[in-house]
Amino acid sequence: MKLACGVVFLASCLVSQAAQSAETFLEAPGPHGPLKATLLAPDAGSGRKAPAVLIIPGSGPTDRDGNNPLGVKAAAYRLLAEALAQRGLSTVRIDKRGMFASAAAIPDGNNVTINDYATDVHAWVNVIKAKTGAPCVWALGHSEGGLVALAAAQNPEGLCGLILVSTAGRALGEVLRGQLRANPANAPLLADADSAISKLERGGHVDVSSMHPALQGLFAPAVQGFLISNMSLDPAALLKAYRGPVLIIQGDKDLQVGVEDAQRLGQANASAKVVVLPDVNHVLKAVSSSARSANLAAYADPGLPIAPGIADAIVDFVQSAARRP
Repeated sequence: MKLACGVVFLASCLVSQAAQSAETFLEAPGPHGPLKATLLAPDAGSGRKAPAVLIIPGSGPTDRDGNNPLGVKAAAYRLLAEALAQRGLSTVRIDKRGMFASAAAIPDGNNVTINDYATDVHAWVNVIKAKTGAPCVWALGHSEGGLVALAAAQNPEGLCGLILVSTAGRALGEVLRGQLRANPANAPLLADADSAISKLERGGHVDVSSMHPALQGLFAPAVQGFLISNMSLDPAALLKAYRGPVLIIQGDKDLQVGVEDAQRLGQANASAKVVVLPDVNHVLKAVSSSARSANLAAYADPGLPIAPGIADAIVDFVQSAARRP
């Protein structure tokens, strides 16, 4: 929805925008305490009759808005939720178990697996259906959240379908190897990194005490259990086993996940729709420059809107699926 506002009418336009959507805080049951989230409905009600989309965050300490304390302030999930609300879709964006407002759900936010997160997806699906009256929920996973969505979809009950955004088509070990090699400055670290990744892929733990500090952070003992669980999953194989509607969205300026990942996912599931968006980066922002510095600058800019093609592609897909017999 586009709003044309002159300076004199700015306040009234802002009031009008606020009236078109409404936020509600939700809770779902967690292992030890509640999981928490924000429902953004396209009107002042609870989102009833609107399709419902669950936004599953990417890796690390990423909050429900798409930000994390490691320098990402793009607010991609909040901006996406607002764009979808303007187009008639309800969204629920969540804090992961053990983090942020969901900190009480488990004692240690690092002591998790992908399947734990998938369990939480189904807890949220039940809450969203009860709150909104939606017959099913779309699982939208961003980056690592796409792998969580795929794991959850192995039990498809309650799911309308999958929306995989900037999601790797390869297992994490292969992704990490590619990311490390993409930066020439990492050359001195590659031998230790390859050895650590290979051992984690085999289900073993790694002694990081003699590693470079950067690798000590990447392979910290506290997260090795999670890395092992993640590396054991092949997203393409999971998608091949899924029979519901699938939309795959990938930007061609993504520094972390490539177009080849979207293509690999698409090849795994012939019925999936693949949308490649030009000049879109990993945090869903439009970046015209090929300079790495300009791309990364968008990670810290919440004032930069998400690329408009993302919300349009999601709405078109959801509406098209609803029209199918």
